[in-house]
Amino acid sequence: MTGRQIGRVDAVKRTTVRLQDVAELAGVSLASASRVLNANSPTYRGRGDLRERVLAAAAELGYEPNLHARALASATSNTIGLVVHDVSDAYFGLLSSSVVRAADKHDLLVTMVCTYRDPASELKYVKLLRAQRPRAIIMAASGYTQKAQYGPIMDELSKFEAAGGVVVSLAGGRGVGHRMVVGNKEGARSLAHALVELGHRTFAIAVGPTALVTVRDRVDGFRQGLADHGIEVAKDNLYPGDTSREAGMRVAEAIKSSPDRPTCVFGVFDVVAAGVVAGLQRLGVDVPGEVSVAGFADVPLAAQITPALTTVSIPLDLVGQQAVDLALTESAVPRTVSYQGNVIMRQSTAPPPA
Repeated sequence: MTGRQIGRVDAVKRTTVRLQDVAELAGVSLASASRVLNANSPTYRGRGDLRERVLAAAAELGYEPNLHARALASATSNTIGLVVHDVSDAYFGLLSSSVVRAADKHDLLVTMVCTYRDPASELKYVKLLRAQRPRAIIMAASGYTQKAQYGPIMDELSKFEAAGGVVVSLAGGRGVGHRMVVGNKEGARSLAHALVELGHRTFAIAVGPTALVTVRDRVDGFRQGLADHGIEVAKDNLYPGDTSREAGMRVAEAIKSSPDRPTCVFGVFDVVAAGVVAGLQRLGVDVPGEVSVAGFADVPLAAQITPALTTVSIPLDLVGQQAVDLALTESAVPRTVSYQGNVIMRQSTAPPPA
């Protein structure tokens, strides 16, 4: 035992010993320590050396589990928490519907909260959900790129997991719970390849809110796909904004007045791409005759506008079902499930003008 660990043991012995103290002394996560010491989880199959470290740390500190808290944590709940950004957004509407249908098959209720892309609201709602002790929390909202934003949320989820709950993260899980990868980066990279194959060489990107992991992954994937062909997006052709149709229309206005108009625009969200199409058409720019436009996610709007939108399809029905399946798993080992985004070529894209 190191000098620092000896000092930690002496300090802890002067106070009430917490599970967090055992985890820190053993050098493991809070969730791992909880699983090893939870008498209600005899089937836990953690690594032998990890288990021995936790048991040794607990013995050294004289840790006594809170039996009342354990009883509450082990009680079977019939609810699942679902965290989304905005249920009025077609992407989250489809995903939420899939989660609710899958939960209903197991006679489970879904408590859904909308964060509206505000990390402070997300933290507040995760705390409220944790206090209600649901069986699992599904984090369907996109994660945040800055640690100051996602750190406190991950801390709350770690506490929930340590108390016996299950966490399923669709993006930005940061090592907490099961993780689902929905093909943002590779799907956008494949889309870039398809557009280059049409003949496009100059691009603009309607970026959306840059603080989100989903945006970062889609933009990075698209730029990587272009880089595979030796193409870069000029800095002036990157347009940050929000996730609305109006944001796309503002991008269209900027492109219309640009002296070096790109031949193709990628909207990181379908609704933004649809706004680009509408804005260009209103300004007299032919889509796709003069400028091609593509989006991402393949929400119903993508096939309903004229011209129909080229996009990347994500199997949201399957994603929602799998999220519930992971929420009900009894495995102590975190799992990662990946889905590939498929490029859907439609009438909003064509070879560039000669």
